[in-house]
Amino acid sequence: MGCVKNRWIGWITAVAVVVLGTKPVGAFIGGMMVPSLFGIPSSSSSRESCWRIRPTLNMVSTPDVARKNTVPPPTVPLNPDKNSFAGMVEGALLQNFEASSIQRILDSWRWLDMGYEHYEFVGPQQNPPIPAVTSDTNCFQHAPSFVQGLTARTFWGNENNNNEGDDDNDELSSSSLPEWCRSLEQKYPQIKEEFQRVTSDMESLEKQGNNVWAGALTEEAGSYGTGWRTLVLLDRGMWEPTNVQLFPQTATAIRDCGVPATEVFFASMQPHSDIQPHTDFTNFVLTSHLALDIPENGKNKCRLSVGDDTRQWLNGKVMLFDTSILHDAINEADQTRYILMMRVWHPDLTEPERNALQFIYDALQIPELVSSDPGERFMAQQRLDLAKAFPTFQMKDDTPSLGERKQGKKSKKNIKKQRGGGGKGFGA
Repeated sequence: MGCVKNRWIGWITAVAVVVLGTKPVGAFIGGMMVPSLFGIPSSSSSRESCWRIRPTLNMVSTPDVARKNTVPPPTVPLNPDKNSFAGMVEGALLQNFEASSIQRILDSWRWLDMGYEHYEFVGPQQNPPIPAVTSDTNCFQHAPSFVQGLTARTFWGNENNNNEGDDDNDELSSSSLPEWCRSLEQKYPQIKEEFQRVTSDMESLEKQGNNVWAGALTEEAGSYGTGWRTLVLLDRGMWEPTNVQLFPQTATAIRDCGVPATEVFFASMQPHSDIQPHTDFTNFVLTSHLALDIPENGKNKCRLSVGDDTRQWLNGKVMLFDTSILHDAINEADQTRYILMMRVWHPDLTEPERNALQFIYDALQIPELVSSDPGERFMAQQRLDLAKAFPTFQMKDDTPSLGERKQGKKSKKNIKKQRGGGGKGFGA
């Protein structure tokens, strides 16, 4: 397939390498958590090398850099017969979808191949509108991964507005939030209870979990904020099997509430830390937070700003916002802030467009999906189906869960024996 050019990787721009020891095992790319492509067959070794050298913290785009407007150029079809990865992906898209139903996705993919990055002042799309650029506005979008025609709104809904007497967003009533947000809020007590129980035994969690509270460990990570850590449950539509077994109620709530998630993870933010203004480079996914444990809840100590709008996290409440717009965050409290974070498909996307975007992410994870060899494609699809299947949770009645384990040596020894040598996860 040849070497994937860096500008193609821009469509999934690496913004934070996740490291296990000294070995990179994943990266935030295109606003989504993506494992490094280790294990690709030797026939794709040149492509694998390109993927390995790409993960750098490209996430931060300062307000000065982002203050401009660009116009998407015309696109031309990519040639799938020239043995390029981008062309092969486009060819596979056209085989699996009606071209007219995914034209915006084809344009997005082609713009990436052209190296186009979209910049736009999105103030006029806000409520109330910001009609003109001012020196102090941050209402700018920067999205190299760009689908045209999607609403660029800072926050969706106004129920988390923390400013008493601030009626700026009255027209964005709670009804403007999707129904799954309300359903997830109803699951908050169970999700919080499970989270607090499992994380109460951090020593066991770190031993049994996978990449627990990983941070952005690149040279430029300080620009994003070193106090930010994650624990992944869902990665580009694929469940993280080890961690999901530790948080079965949370995973089940995500599924049952119909969250259109491409990525789900717990995120912590250390006391007296901040995240500098940046964009996440992708406009076809929105970001949502379910506030789990907010120190000094309701006292405006933990805040998120998107564009020119600021909200505080409130326990049990869901926020939905667009991280292709400049945004930043702060925790001024003395304790750590915890949220459940989700990347979700933009509601303006059609079902065929979502499926086409998901196919691209699948192909980036398993390149053999676009192979010219039918046997390779079949095997790749089997791997994909297995990776996406919702996990079966197995809990032995006589095996205590995390947070309930006794700390005595005898108890630990017995537990290890019951669990068949101390394998990871519930019921291992």
